[in-house]
Amino acid sequence: MSLGLLMAVLVGISLGLMGGGGSILTVPIFVYLLGFETKESIAMSLAVVGFVSLFGAFSHWRAGNVNLRIAAIFGVFSMIATFGGARLAAMMSGTMQLLIFAVVMLAAAFFMFRGKSPAESGVVDAQSEGAPLRLGLIAVEATAVGILSGIVGVGGGFLIVPALVLLGKIPMKQAVGTSLLIIALKSVAGFAGYYGQVEVDWGFMALFTGAAVVGIMIGTRLVRFVSQHTLKRGFAVFLVLMSAWILYQNLGF
Repeated sequence: MSLGLLMAVLVGISLGLMGGGGSILTVPIFVYLLGFETKESIAMSLAVVGFVSLFGAFSHWRAGNVNLRIAAIFGVFSMIATFGGARLAAMMSGTMQLLIFAVVMLAAAFFMFRGKSPAESGVVDAQSEGAPLRLGLIAVEATAVGILSGIVGVGGGFLIVPALVLLGKIPMKQAVGTSLLIIALKSVAGFAGYYGQVEVDWGFMALFTGAAVVGIMIGTRLVRFVSQHTLKRGFAVFLVLMSAWILYQNLGF
């Protein structure tokens, strides 16, 4: 219990410092440190990260950094896809889900190693500022990220934020806040998709969520003192090592 709550605080700090990474930490914590089954871990991860993201989105909304229109458009497609992905996961083994999860971790590490892209730095071509939304591409991106979220429980913030900047034509600050709201919405849908398929330890999940909320408040205060470049590189190394461990455990090397 004590170890689990300490890890929950670290998950929250990660979300507070980087605006993402919570689910990528939560699933391995539930599976390898706390001994929960894979599907149960993914379901609880969706609930935890969804609530904590909603908490963060509320703070951004108060600061005027949530675009409700874009969140609604992206959210509808991603919620339907996440629910479908969760139902699809019922036909997959826990081992297969963890293998896909490890690949997602490697993809996230790649984006972090690559450094700042135009989307990450908030640079949008001035000529595109008033351009119409690319609704077709938004629908495709939202659906793909949603299915992935439903299958392996990741929030997908590292994919959503660039999509909101480049396809939704909104500033970086709004993209981060809007992404948190979208993650919260589709996490609810994903948890609903798992509901009835797995048994959930409601008491522990509530405690874990509370500790993660404390962590996100700490991380939000620490962010001004920490180099984001160093933090992302360090977290990327951790993701590579963690994904290698998951692959080792599930491929039977």
